[in-house]
Amino acid sequence: MADTHKIALYEQFSRVGKALANPVRLILLDLLAQGERSVEDLADAAGMKVGNTSAQLKILAGAGLLATRRSSVHVYYRLADEQVGAFVDQVQEFAAARLAEVEWTAREYLGDLAALEPVAQEDLARRIDSGDVVVVDVRPPAEYEAGHIAGAINVPNDELVAWLAELPHGSDVIAYCRGRYCVLAPKAVRLLRSHGYRARLLAGGMPEWRRAGRPVTSG
Repeated sequence: MADTHKIALYEQFSRVGKALANPVRLILLDLLAQGERSVEDLADAAGMKVGNTSAQLKILAGAGLLATRRSSVHVYYRLADEQVGAFVDQVQEFAAARLAEVEWTAREYLGDLAALEPVAQEDLARRIDSGDVVVVDVRPPAEYEAGHIAGAINVPNDELVAWLAELPHGSDVIAYCRGRYCVLAPKAVRLLRSHGYRARLLAGGMPEWRRAGRPVTSG
């Protein structure tokens, strides 16, 4: 009987692991770390069908990782709390430390990030205070409006070339996006450098900045 109870207890623990044991669900968690989204918005951002997205979100919610609200005919999801984002980040760090394939696959996807001279959070905070840097959030507008680094401007990647006409040459630019495995900011930094700008990458992204308790603005 004791063994049965023990198995039942550990079965509950395993529900979280089962919820995370799917790359699509991890992608959805990354998107929700940017802010609350409707099922339809998440499906579009993830390149998935709405029905499949809804099914995956229900699994995550069933494991206590997400919270929901309904508005008219739409259902909106968000991370249950900041602990969820921190936990997913720890899972990624743990996997990167244990699996050599993570580093190789990340490099194939993101390119050589070291060459983009990542800037630490504390260094960026100091430069924002001194006013000698342009901070660019290259995420989609909805994610920017949900919360962004105070003082950052929103220039999605597909608008970056047109925006360069407004940026004085010689400006120092630091770009960021969804997190350490987001490809948007590395692409932006490489594009800026190809046009002769001094551009660097923020180490991490918006979720890491928020969890560190640094200034965030919404709207």
